[in-house]
Amino acid sequence: MADNLPSDFDVIVIGTGLPESIIAAACSRSGQRVLHVDSRSYYGGNWASFSFSGLLSWLKEYQENSDVVTENSTWQEQILENEEAILLSSKDKTIQHVEVFCYASQDLHEDVEEAGALQKNHASVTSVKSIEVAEAAEASCLPTADESLSTRSCETPAEQTQSSDPESSLEVNDAEAAEEKENLSDAKTSEEETSENVPQVQDNTEPPKKNTITYSQIIKEGRRFNIDLVSKLLYSRGLLIDLLIKSNVSRYAEFKNITRILAFRDGIVEQVPCSRADVFNSKRLTMVEKRMLMKFLTFCMEYEEHPDAYKAYEETPFSEYLKTQKLTPNLQYFVLHSIAMTSEPTSCTVDGLKATKNFLHCLGRYGNTPFLFPLYGQGELPQCFCRMCAVFGGIYCLRHSVQCLVVDKESRKCKAMIDQFGQRIISKHFVIEDSYLSENTCSRVQYRQISRAVLITDGSVLKTDSDQQVSILTVPAEEPGSFAVRVIELCSSTMTCMKGTYLVHLTCVSSKTAREDLEQVVQKLFTPYTEMEAENEHVEKPRILWALYFNMRDSSDISRDCYNDLPSNVYVCSGPDCGLGNDNAVKQAETLFQQICPNEDFCPAPPNPEDIVLEGDSSQQEASESSVIQEANSEIPKESTDLGNPEEPSE
Repeated sequence: MADNLPSDFDVIVIGTGLPESIIAAACSRSGQRVLHVDSRSYYGGNWASFSFSGLLSWLKEYQENSDVVTENSTWQEQILENEEAILLSSKDKTIQHVEVFCYASQDLHEDVEEAGALQKNHASVTSVKSIEVAEAAEASCLPTADESLSTRSCETPAEQTQSSDPESSLEVNDAEAAEEKENLSDAKTSEEETSENVPQVQDNTEPPKKNTITYSQIIKEGRRFNIDLVSKLLYSRGLLIDLLIKSNVSRYAEFKNITRILAFRDGIVEQVPCSRADVFNSKRLTMVEKRMLMKFLTFCMEYEEHPDAYKAYEETPFSEYLKTQKLTPNLQYFVLHSIAMTSEPTSCTVDGLKATKNFLHCLGRYGNTPFLFPLYGQGELPQCFCRMCAVFGGIYCLRHSVQCLVVDKESRKCKAMIDQFGQRIISKHFVIEDSYLSENTCSRVQYRQISRAVLITDGSVLKTDSDQQVSILTVPAEEPGSFAVRVIELCSSTMTCMKGTYLVHLTCVSSKTAREDLEQVVQKLFTPYTEMEAENEHVEKPRILWALYFNMRDSSDISRDCYNDLPSNVYVCSGPDCGLGNDNAVKQAETLFQQICPNEDFCPAPPNPEDIVLEGDSSQQEASESSVIQEANSEIPKESTDLGNPEEPSE
């Protein structure tokens, strides 16, 4: 593999997380020669999505712990007298305190073929430390929707296209996946129809009966799951949506509306009215409350034009300001926890008003909520930008680790990297995911932590006539020192779980371990599945079939100055933050890109091949450029599963 790699690039990107993938795409689009490597066997890094067996394999990797690293001294032979090396870490320590619990019946059937199953255990609760996980069937551990990105060679896109090796099934998988997604796109008509048409891929089997979902079924249907390491949503007018549309990367993915915003109050889950229509159709609000809410939301849309109305409360908590606005306790709760979603005690009035305005500004672009979710999981997004990079000539290598960076002692610039094969590869710029930095480089860094839980359940937290609801719920903190918990519940039409189940993500800022932070909220909303309760059709709470808890390191607020002796042409990308949206990843990607390529446009739309003019008159060229711009602005999906510039809803 190493012999096939060119030895000179403009930009080398180490790690395939979202910000790194955006930077790689932007650099490749601007004409830079890009090499994108990752020591992992899958795309996305800590932003990845896994099938169920892939997730079990990922858990095994952390369980086996691989602090024991095989020393490879080949890099030392490549270091010259006027150079020094910055060693990189071979172990990602981003994830900690991993615990797994299986509540569903663990009587494995003989016909279970999906690899990665937990061994039969008579205990209903099993800690990850006692789990023996079999080898996963898929080497890449990636969702089947986009296996083509898990290339095992260092080929250019042209070489990948021309490859006719019958043993290379990746290209075939790519074509099948593309055809599958294209068929789904053609089936779109309306939001209601989307909910029924999208899951066609997984409707080949009869939905399992609610009371008979076993661990064997979860294992057997493991490919139906796409489980995200990071739980986020896309604001319909957020920076990532704008970038997806501008760059035309949106054509590589499909999206679904978040259909409900929920609130949890006094032990009851209820739906929050957000849009004007929802407010006036709500039966939970009195007519007086409806007028109060509409008046306040109208003010929030233009609060900057009326500074006198909030100036005196600018630094006070948003919750205190709401009490002065003639809102009932019911409305205060909805605005604070489900619309502004700034329920932390440190959130001031200005932050609350800004968040409320952003929420309202995003309403109506693609549906009755401000949020979208990518089909097949968040892990699709880094892969979409990797596709764009590859289209413009970027070279990709997974399972390809880097031993060290080579620094010139005089200029203090990084001039090359040395990979696992001892090959020295020269570059002008180096972009690196922070988890690759060694403990020595990060000795002065203090990280925050994110607490995460992933649940597979047999029902929704709020039952309705439709079983294809996608919901977000915020559970406020109750104890001092703890934080509000964000709950995102995904149904099977998001292509993240099997029919008859829901995939639930819980996220909060850590104060303890993930299980200690989140278990109390889990117990409020769900009940563990037991054989005895399986006979009871009238269980009030949805039942947990399987649960995973883990802590994830948050490096989003780390300044570059905190890292020791990094050359000026080495740029560090942080991992996922605890925020709901992806603005932080897009901002840091654009900032670093402008440092690498000053004055270059950030991810412009690719030209239409039909409009490329080799040599022609200026009028023809201007018409061509105009049509490219028009196509970039008009090639949009009309429904929630697509992006674009839909007509704005009338007031």
